[in-house]
This record gives sequence, C-alpha cells and structure tokens, in this order.
Amino acid sequence: MRFRSSLVAAALVTGGLLVTPGIANAAPNFQLPFPCGQVWNGDSDNSSAHQSYEIDFNRGSTASADLGDTVVAAAAGTVRTATNQGSTNGYGNLVKIEHANSYFTYYAHLDRMAVTIGQVVSQGQAIGTVGNTSKPGNSISPHLHYEVRLGSTGYPGNIKPATFNGTRFGYPNANVTSRNCASPYDPAEVCGSGFQVIDSARLSSAGTVNLLWKSSTSSNCVVTLKFSSVGTPTTTSAYLEPQGVARRTDSGSYSYYAGPVIAVAPTCVRWGGSAGGVAYNSPSEHC
Repeated sequence: MRFRSSLVAAALVTGGLLVTPGIANAAPNFQLPFPCGQVWNGDSDNSSAHQSYEIDFNRGSTASADLGDTVVAAAAGTVRTATNQGSTNGYGNLVKIEHANSYFTYYAHLDRMAVTIGQVVSQGQAIGTVGNTSKPGNSISPHLHYEVRLGSTGYPGNIKPATFNGTRFGYPNANVTSRNCASPYDPAEVCGSGFQVIDSARLSSAGTVNLLWKSSTSSNCVVTLKFSSVGTPTTTSAYLEPQGVARRTDSGSYSYYAGPVIAVAPTCVRWGGSAGGVAYNSPSEHC
C-alpha cells in the first residue's frame, strides 16, 4: 500500500506503524526484514509453492551463503507463532508477528528463532536467522520466505503486496536495500564471523539485547544495540555469565552499542544489558 502527497503529510509514524487518519486498515510502515543497509534480492515467482505475493529472499552468490544471516522484524508487533511447523506445512521454523490493524508478517524456513510466542518486538529487532528448514524430506536451499497478510483467515486471498519503506516491492523480482535502521548495526557483524542470533530482548523503545552463539567454538556473545539516542553517547551495557564463570560486563557511555561480550559457554548462561534506563536480565537458560 503506497501513501503519497497529502496522505504522507497526514500520516503519523510511531514505533514503525504508519497510522493514517481516516483510512481503515492502514498498513504498518514495513521495512525490509534485514539489518540496515543490506541489499537482498526478492523473488516471487521462482517456486511452485508460492501463492500470490509471497517472496523468497537471498543475497549470497552460492546456495548456502545466506545460512545464519540475521532476520529482523519488519514492523513492531507481537509474536503469535515461533515454532517448527513440522509436517504441517512447508514453512519449517516459522515466526509470525501480529501488527496494528490486523496485519501479520511471516518469516519462514528459519535456521534459528530468537523470539518466543507472546513476545513484543520492536521494528528492527532480531527475530531469527536465515535457514532451510521445511517439511521432513523436503530439501531446499537457505532463504527467507516472507509474507504480509491482512487478517488471520482467508489464505491465500489475504496475502497482500509487500511494501518496504513506503514503496511496493517490484514484483516479480527486485533488489531492495534495507532501511530498517533503528540501529545501523547487525548484532552478528558486531560479534564476528560465525555468530548467529539465538535470542533477543526488547528494551522498550531504547534498544535490544541480543544473545548469539558460535557452535565451532562453543561461545556466546552479547551485544546491546541502541534504538534511541543513536549517535549520542549514553549509558549502555551488556553482560554474559556462563554457568560457573564470573560475569563479564561491558558498560559505558556509548553512541551505538555495548559489547561484544564473548565467552566460551558450553552450558547454561545468564545474559542481559541496558539502554535508556531500561534493563533486561535473563534467567539461567540455553543449557
């Protein structure tokens, strides 16, 4: 759905939602479901399983290049599904987010899911990683399958054209640069090669805390990304406490993020951080 001229002037953009007075079912101000500045190719017609306006996203030059890349929420909302669909359908690990005005976004085939059912997420918050999970016996290459639906019933008629940063996706195939820039950083890039997001927590509108895992070294990494006062030094922190090991903390007056805090953590961990006066402290988990 594209808004121009006087409609743009009338729109109120709050927390990733485009609320336009006088228009029923106004769509959220969806952004590309990848970190700021990344360029992804979307394809809506290269799959016999596709319906209507569904899109598959890739950016790597090889079939496995995108495996483990960070996926973020296209708009603010509440997680309604964060489960492996098993043999129910071909979605594999699926995160479904409900947004304002009965809009839903679907993020399918994820390698890892970094959110849980009922969790409130911010636009740009990490929700999982690109993968190739599907039905048992169904072999697919890593990619993100993305959908926008209006309402929870009536599939496939309720699938709507995808818009990113106010512009309709260039069906059937287009390259799109992410303007999902609550933070200009990808937590996986901050932590370094091989790390994937496995959990994230929202710090109200101030930012997010992200827990990442690197299987080759049995290491965790925590980074707190600022979503407000970005570019201005403010008190920000991140910590990681593997079971039986002293807590490691990075705290200071930072412009963009705290961390990375990295530690070998083959068993349970406690993790968390703070930004804008809001803190998150995890239980002992991810054992």
